[in-house]
Amino acid sequence: MRSRKRVFAALMLLVLIGAACSGSSDGGVIDNSSPNVTSAGAQAFQGEVELQVGGSARTQAPVVAGKVGDGGVVAAQAANIGRNIIFTADMTVAVSDVAATSRQAISVINGHGGFLFGQRTLGGSEPSSVLTFKIPPENFLRALDDLGTIGEVRDQRITADDVTERIVDLESRIVTAEASVSRLRAFLEQATDVKTVTQLETQLLQRETDLETMRGQLRTTKRLVDLATIVINLTEAASRPAISVALSAYPGTDGGASCPGASTAAVDEGDQMTVCWEVTNTGDTALTEFAITDNVLGIELKDLLVVFGDPSGVLETGQSFVVAHEIPMDRNLRTQTRITASPADGNGAPVSGRAISDTQGIALSAIDSGDAPGFRDSFGASVEALQGLIGFIGLAAGAAVPFLWVPIVVWVVRRRFLRTPEQHATTSALATGESP
Repeated sequence: MRSRKRVFAALMLLVLIGAACSGSSDGGVIDNSSPNVTSAGAQAFQGEVELQVGGSARTQAPVVAGKVGDGGVVAAQAANIGRNIIFTADMTVAVSDVAATSRQAISVINGHGGFLFGQRTLGGSEPSSVLTFKIPPENFLRALDDLGTIGEVRDQRITADDVTERIVDLESRIVTAEASVSRLRAFLEQATDVKTVTQLETQLLQRETDLETMRGQLRTTKRLVDLATIVINLTEAASRPAISVALSAYPGTDGGASCPGASTAAVDEGDQMTVCWEVTNTGDTALTEFAITDNVLGIELKDLLVVFGDPSGVLETGQSFVVAHEIPMDRNLRTQTRITASPADGNGAPVSGRAISDTQGIALSAIDSGDAPGFRDSFGASVEALQGLIGFIGLAAGAAVPFLWVPIVVWVVRRRFLRTPEQHATTSALATGESP
């Protein structure tokens, strides 16, 4: 009888292992990072997907990746083939008000039978909120579709992980472990000597621990199948403003028509040069209220020639404007231009407290032509010589001031100790009232 039972148990184990190995893993990933996405669910899944969950047997549909459509989103189809699938979605949505939109997102999920599983919110100048939701798989797609309407979807990733084989493997290993634990318990009841009891208890403890670990893994996996996960990252629409400035220059003046020029430029002393600034919005939001200052050139935005674009208006993402300034070159210069701007809201009004800036410079050279010096050159040389003489006099005076006490001390010593005998006699007679 024991032999037959062992053969029967071995056959059952082979049947279970064969069932586990016969499963296949089907899954798909939809990855969307296009900034033009406007709906997370409707565009990500074209067509209706039916997901059914009933009792312990979970009948769900794996996602099969399709082709990229006009909207930049991968279309997907699903087939009801009775698999255990974990659905997850990660999306980033830009909104105008993070706090208000967080409440709206929670309301959307509650309406689909889900709940808030976790939340992390950051305030300050760049507020954001990360919300994690759990939702029944049958409402997964419709919830994504509704969440895609609360703001501008900038990034989206949807995954479907087929865990059917994992569940079958865990269930098979649990059955085997339960049988092993039962046998050890039976042996432990029949053991009589202390050594055997100790060994059996040690093995029983290890196998019971392994059994509970596998049961926990199975419960966790089934819970992930029972509830899909949606993680949504809410950010301010104007959270990443940025600006770049490109400086260039070229000899001569033509109202900035030749902008942009070169990264460095040189002209003869006294000739004209044109400096160009190309300002580009490299952030994710519109910019306004531009200001340009350069203390070396002594200019502001109002002093510059507008070559292209409108620096007084709103600069959308990716757009740029070009301004120029014409200057006479009488010496070498290294400009230091600072440009500031403010993010603009949907109405073009500046967002207070969010100003950005960039500082750039360019080297401009004035070359001595080697001609005979004229009146201007002679006058400039005379002025420089006079400045040098004044500087030398000031330096000498500054060096002499600390030693002004020396002549005074010499005079006192001379008067006190270096007198002739006649001067000493005269001084003594005056002190005693006698005639010298």
